[in-house]
Amino acid sequence: MQEDNGISFFGALWNGLIWLVQNIAESFYNFGYAVTHPQLWLDWSDKEAVMRFVYYGGSVEFFFVVFTFVLILTAIGMFYRNFMWGMVRVLEGFANTVGRFFAWAGLLMVLQQIIIVFIQRVFARPDLSFGLGIPISFDISWWSEELKLYNAMVVCLCATYTFVQGGHVRVDLIYSGISHRAKRVVDMFGSLMFMMPMAVVTWLYGWYFLWRHLIVPNPSASDQLDRLLMKSRAMRWNVETIGFSPNGFNGYFLFKILLVAFAAMIFIHAVAFFYRSWLEFVEGEGSVGKYLDKDTLGEGEEAYEGTH
Repeated sequence: MQEDNGISFFGALWNGLIWLVQNIAESFYNFGYAVTHPQLWLDWSDKEAVMRFVYYGGSVEFFFVVFTFVLILTAIGMFYRNFMWGMVRVLEGFANTVGRFFAWAGLLMVLQQIIIVFIQRVFARPDLSFGLGIPISFDISWWSEELKLYNAMVVCLCATYTFVQGGHVRVDLIYSGISHRAKRVVDMFGSLMFMMPMAVVTWLYGWYFLWRHLIVPNPSASDQLDRLLMKSRAMRWNVETIGFSPNGFNGYFLFKILLVAFAAMIFIHAVAFFYRSWLEFVEGEGSVGKYLDKDTLGEGEEAYEGTH
């Protein structure tokens, strides 16, 4: 019986390896076919194209296209370290650019809250209008609930920026006491075993969570392509516009989009963090912080940086 278990274990391991290799090989064909036939998934005037987009966005095929692309870039980068440093700078620059832009949503949130307080308490108005010519006018409760969207933008789109800047809170039990190379091994392990799987799981959940609030019949993660194509015959757009209160904010589908964007940015930065950790592992302590674009308070303020 132990021998049978041993054979079944190694057989399953072998089958899993074959499945992995097959999917990597098929990813080249799938990518090429998608690029050469964009009308099959980008022509949203065709309901079947919408369903194909929904299916492939959370599919094994899409995962292995991304996985294979990352493998190829990693292989090239390990042979040409300058190329990998270039990828690190581009990916970290992307995180910094997006984060620095959407960090202004925090200021907008504060200013809008001040205006809401003045309109309610000083002018006693039930609504608030913005704009010139044809203004945008909503009830005060709409603007109050819409503040949560700014907060969601900061949380979802500034997370990787904060990571690059070293602003996330860490619970350090052993990290500070180990050697430089051991730290880089921990970082690489964390990016591969925690950041990437978490981003993939969040993407899969968020992807179908988003589309269930955009179209009907509702797509499911368990639906195969054939079933979704059958559902496309009855498909219609049904964008979620229901608020928590009668006159409250009604654009909650935007939060689902932010969740998907958050997962994508975390996965992208997990790749960048793995690359930086590997390069610092190979090149030694002298490469720590190389090309790192960190914000500064300005000349003479160095003592206050990092104290928050």
